[in-house]
Amino acid sequence: MENVKVALWGFGAMGSGIAKVLLGKKGVDIVGVCDIHPARVGKSIFDLLGVDQNGRSDVFVNPKIEEVVHDRNCDICVLATDSFTKKAFPKIKYIVGQGVNVISTAEQMSYPKAQEPELAAEMDRLAKENGVSILGTGINPGLMMDLLAICLTGCMTDVEKVTCRRVNSLSPFGPAVMEEQGVGLTVEAFEEGVKNGTLAGHVGFAESVGMIAEALGWEVDKFEQQMKPIVTSVDRKSPYGFAKAGDVAGVNMTGQGYIGDEVKIDMIHPQQIEPEMEGPHTGDYIVLSGTPEVNMSIRPEVDGGIGTIAMVVNMIPHVINARPGLKTMLDLPVPRAIMGDFRNYIEK
Repeated sequence: MENVKVALWGFGAMGSGIAKVLLGKKGVDIVGVCDIHPARVGKSIFDLLGVDQNGRSDVFVNPKIEEVVHDRNCDICVLATDSFTKKAFPKIKYIVGQGVNVISTAEQMSYPKAQEPELAAEMDRLAKENGVSILGTGINPGLMMDLLAICLTGCMTDVEKVTCRRVNSLSPFGPAVMEEQGVGLTVEAFEEGVKNGTLAGHVGFAESVGMIAEALGWEVDKFEQQMKPIVTSVDRKSPYGFAKAGDVAGVNMTGQGYIGDEVKIDMIHPQQIEPEMEGPHTGDYIVLSGTPEVNMSIRPEVDGGIGTIAMVVNMIPHVINARPGLKTMLDLPVPRAIMGDFRNYIEK
């Protein structure tokens, strides 16, 4: 059996990280990479990653997706370029039209019908028409604040409320994330950024709430979310961010899914640079109220970058094996680390 053939669209932090992991796996080949960044175009991915070829065919970054993905030339394309379904859709439409499966790292693609039901229906139609599958996944949304909670409800006879809390550090992330989260801004500038939409905060609460609700058979009547600044009382410095005392060191995102007037799904996600300087310990926490009550705690947090890379890599065989259509993590086998030959996971 031939190796699983993977193409990558986007070779930034996520795309290059996924590539590096794939190059260390058995039974899988990277057959093409598309990226438009001038510093990457035309260069060997092995040189960019600092990895030995070890007998593998060289792959050069190509700015033209039409030369990378075409006519069923690969089994799957990993799309690591966007956060929002609307922006990812044209790319997904092209890939699917070439008869190629897709995994997207776009947060909204984890459960696209939460905010883009018409696009979700169109992607499902296109995927079925072309005999392929589409999945959006990552660490959050995709696992820590949705699928993991859903799995834990399996030991319960009754669920009254789901509370997911992820406390994480922004320190490892680059300048773009610092800007998106408002690190270093005054409180006034932060609040203005929230009003005019220039601050992204966490993307994915609506998707996580939608996924949990579908899994449990709940009909959510109302979804709300809030974005508040985390103000530091001491100077904090990370590799790419700085917040002086009195300014914003991060953002506290919260969201709620209501049934009637009752909050049934509660999302809490503070993220900031150097959180330990003022006490908070990073971690992932799930509380499931009901019968029996379930409390889960993981400390420190599961690394967001590595975790997203792993989720994408480990779901590749399951997306290839899936029935055609738009999928969510609810539809596919439970994710697990693939330490063996990828070919052994492909249904012949």
